[in-house]
Amino acid sequence: MTTERLSGLDAGFLYMETPTSHMHVAMTAIFDPSTVPGVPSYDRLRQLIMDRIHLAPVFQRRLVQVPFGLGHPIWVDDPDFDIDNHLRRAALPAPGGLRELAEFAGDVISRKLHRDHPLWEIWVVEGLEGGNVALVAKMHHSTIDGVSGAELMGVLFDLEPDPPERDDPIPPRREGRIPTDLELVSQSLVARALRPLEIARTAWRTGQAILGVRKIRHDDSTGKAALPLSAPRTSLNTAISARRKVAYATTSLADAKQLKNALGVTVNDVVLGVCAGALREYLLNGDELPKDPLVSIVPVSVTPDMAELKGSNKVSAMFVGLPTQVRDPLERVRIIHAGTKGAKEEHKALGADTLQNWAEHATPNLFALAARLYTGMKLADRHRPIANLLISNVPGPDFPLYFAGAEMLAGFLLGPVVDGIGLNITIMSYRGVLYWSLVGCARTVPRIWEIADAIPASFDEMLRAAKIEPGEPGEPGEPGVGL
Repeated sequence: MTTERLSGLDAGFLYMETPTSHMHVAMTAIFDPSTVPGVPSYDRLRQLIMDRIHLAPVFQRRLVQVPFGLGHPIWVDDPDFDIDNHLRRAALPAPGGLRELAEFAGDVISRKLHRDHPLWEIWVVEGLEGGNVALVAKMHHSTIDGVSGAELMGVLFDLEPDPPERDDPIPPRREGRIPTDLELVSQSLVARALRPLEIARTAWRTGQAILGVRKIRHDDSTGKAALPLSAPRTSLNTAISARRKVAYATTSLADAKQLKNALGVTVNDVVLGVCAGALREYLLNGDELPKDPLVSIVPVSVTPDMAELKGSNKVSAMFVGLPTQVRDPLERVRIIHAGTKGAKEEHKALGADTLQNWAEHATPNLFALAARLYTGMKLADRHRPIANLLISNVPGPDFPLYFAGAEMLAGFLLGPVVDGIGLNITIMSYRGVLYWSLVGCARTVPRIWEIADAIPASFDEMLRAAKIEPGEPGEPGEPGVGL
């Protein structure tokens, strides 16, 4: 039997889940089956997945809760694992374009994953225009973050259409066994015995870190990070429903790098500037543009700093202001650059492991009860938003990937939304293209395609303001080539 206790942060994504806040992440990938002889059959795709999931134990492990919530849950090898509990098949209605695919993905992510099986599922989607095929995969956030998700892509995908046979030996089926209640309680009590000392140590380190952050904030020579609960209220920031809407957009990574070089900022600053411009247009159209900047939560990977830490999620977060009240697109980027610079310095002073350390001491019953009460009482409608939205920027490969010989044309990552923060924008780069995925509560952000359509327009506005000519159609990195 192989067991592993969830880290506090991984478990936190379980405790945060409510009937309306679903803590899974997803990916929509589009493939061109013309790169293989004949159209890959569903049975062939199923067999390929079955042959490779042993390379990533996450696919065959399930949760076991500790009795009375005395400790974080544990992972165990699922003794009843059956791939048909996780693999599905579907077809899009005509014309099978991006909007139909987005509607399908929105429906898939509107439903929670069942916790009595490993926390993932993959849909093989046929009927796309041009004869293409898509995969819509979702996995619980307790099992994956952006970096570990990229590693899982390496398990299922190949670097060439006809790769040599893998020599990875398929291990014998591990006999999974669910630990007894006595075993679970005993292990948790041992861990709890050390908690008071660990909490005292964490509190001391956090206090010292906060003093460092205060020193940075009093330094007028650097920009400032946005603060939680300083965000203006907008229509994006209400209690959410369970149903999701999804929208997609694409822009050129090469042009984003041109902007980065011309303005002396980072690609991430450019991405945030594009978001600010698109949201400004959306809020103006809704006659609700606030006079104060929006606030975005920006996840930060801390994997290089915490490689030894156990757990699937090695992330922290920054709060970054989006000056949607500013008309000039280049001035918006300059303000964002100063803010992100200050946010990075404050994040460094606070410590990459602060969030991880405090999450370890979360009390399961109390955390889960608080999340349910917050949702059930719609408390998000009664206080100033913690932030307006979440924005993630995940670097992807600049070389082609293949699945069962079919070339991947596009990849869109889908993040979660929570009460009070009804919009998530996730960007992944792949082969010179930035793929933008927008996920919103269907009730809170019913016009989500307006934001998606405003993203290329905001990007073009920045290029014009910087007097940069966009890449010629068909050049490497041209968004949408091959779709």
